[in-house]
Amino acid sequence: MSPNTKKQVNSFRRISFLTVIAVYFLILVGGIVRTTGSGMGCPDWPKCFGSVIPPTNVDQLPANYQDIYLQKRIAKNERFVATLEKLGFSETANQIANDKSILIEQEFNPVKTWIEYINRLIGVLIGFFIILTVWKSFPLWKQDKWIPILSVAALVLVLFQGWIGSLVVSTNLLHWMITFHMMLAILQVMLLIYLYHRAGNLQTGKGVEMDVPSKIEWILISALILMLVQVILGTQVREEIDQISASLGNMMRGTWIEQLGLPFFIHRSFSLILLGVHLLYFFWAFKYVLRKSSITLWSQLLMILVILEIATGIGMAYFAIPAFLQPLHLLLGTLIVGVQYLLILQLREHKQYRLKIN
Repeated sequence: MSPNTKKQVNSFRRISFLTVIAVYFLILVGGIVRTTGSGMGCPDWPKCFGSVIPPTNVDQLPANYQDIYLQKRIAKNERFVATLEKLGFSETANQIANDKSILIEQEFNPVKTWIEYINRLIGVLIGFFIILTVWKSFPLWKQDKWIPILSVAALVLVLFQGWIGSLVVSTNLLHWMITFHMMLAILQVMLLIYLYHRAGNLQTGKGVEMDVPSKIEWILISALILMLVQVILGTQVREEIDQISASLGNMMRGTWIEQLGLPFFIHRSFSLILLGVHLLYFFWAFKYVLRKSSITLWSQLLMILVILEIATGIGMAYFAIPAFLQPLHLLLGTLIVGVQYLLILQLREHKQYRLKIN
């Protein structure tokens, strides 16, 4: 590899790595938005109360501002419902059209407005990072054409995610829309991690010789699938907490856990299964993988994240769901998915190398 090409690869990897960090930061901020109930702090999108810079006082808004933005959201939802019907999702379209909770307009709250506004600014920043990633990928076309192709796909995905974000607002934080929005963020992280890893192969080649059994990779794939299921279960628990919180006026936090239903107990028990699978993976990885390899280091980080994830879950269950733990719990869960995926890529890389040399 020429010095110029090496410089281009390093530049691409740096920006893709920074973009991954930015997306994770957005996930953390998104968790804070939901924990503080700030999701509807801005009733329109992409502007906030019709302005690039949101107001700081209700006196800056017209007297009938709630009716104004409600009508705008209704019009947008009608277009969304029509689109869903054309695509064949008639049942979902009907549910949205008849969901009366969507018509509830919140009163202006400057703190919630600015929390949501900051969340959107970070989203815009990520958009710029993605554009820069695409720009940095073009010089690598001759070395690996899939890097610029997938970089463009990442840009398309972030634009689609922005559109879904606008629908989250227009549907007044419809629960399944929030979940879908979050899963898109996880998909975005995985795509960027893949690009970072693939570009690294241009520098280091296809791995080092290491006799790693295939079962280690399959254990980790199983752990990744189980973790994604756990994240979805967690969103269902979060929906229940939102409903209980709203019914109690965000008071009596100590009683919220008692009122949670079956999803919470499944989510809690599922964490033990995840811990067992990860311990099994760590045992086999420690046995067969080179001690000072990147796989071992990332595996150690994975176990630390799993333990912290379970610890924050215990903290929420036994200490009245502290608000600061909720976004941290979500962030740790998505970090686990990212590390799992990177390890799968590394293990598969070594597997392909063994097949090649044999």
